Amino acid sequence: MTRQSPEQRQQALLDGAAALFVRQGFDKTAVADIATAAGVSKGAFYLGFDSKESLLDALIRREMQRYAQHWMQSVEADPNGGTIGGMYRCALLALQRNPVVSALMRGDALVFGSYLRKHAGTRAGKSGPTRREFVAAMQAAGAIRPELDPAVTAHIMNMLSYGLVSMAQVMDRADIPDSADVIAGIADILDRALSPPGGGDSETGKRVLRALFNRTAHSPARQGDMQ
Repeated sequence: MTRQSPEQRQQALLDGAAALFVRQGFDKTAVADIATAAGVSKGAFYLGFDSKESLLDALIRREMQRYAQHWMQSVEADPNGGTIGGMYRCALLALQRNPVVSALMRGDALVFGSYLRKHAGTRAGKSGPTRREFVAAMQAAGAIRPELDPAVTAHIMNMLSYGLVSMAQVMDRADIPDSADVIAGIADILDRALSPPGGGDSETGKRVLRALFNRTAHSPARQGDMQ
């Protein structure tokens, strides 16, 4: 086996676990399986993690942070990324690229198994007040229509996110349109429904999102709250 630094070993273990958990589930994956996938010995696993559960704790933190960073990078790179539709398009595309966060959002028992039952409150984006705070901040900045109820608006946005990652569980995949088209449609609907007359200002929206991300940067687990 190739000698790795402690950081390299830890990341290899997280990478191997992510692939195995998504493919066969937390309960069916043994520590030895994760070590083999990472190219390290079973003993080396315990140099980085006390247990399979502690590894999953670390994996969730890492993947939530990666999701949030990719979302923000996509918003910054897109000239229209600061409109409400643009933000949501970037968020949903980032979510789609992260199978761990997607599975966490839909509470996938096949992926997380006994871990999810033990940690019943574990959900990506569970903290509703932060999402409502985002809507209220966008309204205060003039980027979302001011007459809309922030709680209701945030809840509808949540429904769209959860629906995107969960529809395959209740519909035949053949009946589900291409996800890129669905995400583009959601973004268009949100821009039309939520933007103030004349459309939202992208740079204003980006400033709001930056401020909220900076406030939650110390807690990666909360960085998914506004998806």
